[in-house]
Amino acid sequence: MTVEYSETFDQAAEIAGSALSLMKERNLPANPNNFAVWFHYYSQRDPNLRRTLDLLLNSGKGIDEGQLTEIYEKFFTFEHEGSVLHQAANKINEELGNILKQLGEAGDGASEYGKALEMFSGKLSTSDDVSGLQALVGNIITATRAMEERNKNLEAKLTHSSDEINHLQDDLEDMRREAMTDGLTGIPNRKVFDMALRQAARDVEEEEDEMCLLLADIDHFKKFNDTYGHQVGDQVLRLLANTLVACIKGQDTAARYGGEEFGVILPRTSLVNAVKVAEAIRQRLGHKKVMNRTTGESMGEIKVSVGVGRYRHGEPLPQLISRADAALYMAKNTGRDKVVAENEVENVDVVLGA
Repeated sequence: MTVEYSETFDQAAEIAGSALSLMKERNLPANPNNFAVWFHYYSQRDPNLRRTLDLLLNSGKGIDEGQLTEIYEKFFTFEHEGSVLHQAANKINEELGNILKQLGEAGDGASEYGKALEMFSGKLSTSDDVSGLQALVGNIITATRAMEERNKNLEAKLTHSSDEINHLQDDLEDMRREAMTDGLTGIPNRKVFDMALRQAARDVEEEEDEMCLLLADIDHFKKFNDTYGHQVGDQVLRLLANTLVACIKGQDTAARYGGEEFGVILPRTSLVNAVKVAEAIRQRLGHKKVMNRTTGESMGEIKVSVGVGRYRHGEPLPQLISRADAALYMAKNTGRDKVVAENEVENVDVVLGA
């Protein structure tokens, strides 16, 4: 995972001190992985990581080393995917080695057959004994049949190796897709979101263009889970994911950011147009209801709050995420079912400070 840092030395020292103090207070091993988790928690650079840890801190059950290891692997590594891909790559290399060996053996066999034909040809040209000629022809036929048998075996082995490689390639593609896809909603996951955001920022830097980020969160999502169960909650998440995909263009990326929160990356898009996209998502979702297919009972309408941030050239990406998250937070705390852009948050701050 590539992480961008924007803290000054004094700020970083203060954050590091807080991280170490918490680990000491909670008797957690002060290893590099745990330090990375808590440093990012106190730096507030990743809202989703902070929420995950806040839930554990407020649960009253404490946090153990196993939970921190899972959090580190989820937010900071591709360790599992890398291990699986490494194993598959080794298997492909093994099959390629088998193919090269088989081709080498085939080459040796062809060379021997060529030498045999050359020898038979020489004997045929000098022999005038009929019985001797019959024996030579018989030897040629025997050698030819042996060569045919070797070729058949080689073809079977090459076909098997080719099938194995095709199967492994399919497995690799499935693993790649699985590693990049949120299992519940079928849209890109958080890791893809992080990579796509970095790439989009690089592209707009080169093109001197604009880019915006939407963070969308389902309103009162807990009510669906608590009232109707997690299956209904899962249905709501899938419905929002499908709505996001339907409302964006080919160059845009919609991903599950975490929990009931989703992110939409909008390259080459101004703040004004990004707000229009967010409104289209909100309105389209607002017309949908969750229904019990068995009874026909309506289980309520789905509403969503959306925060919109605009990328400022050269800034660390956590700052963009933080502004979009602040706009989302404002939408949640000023009525929900609305879109708030980052400039509205700034304007409110000015009013409150006056």
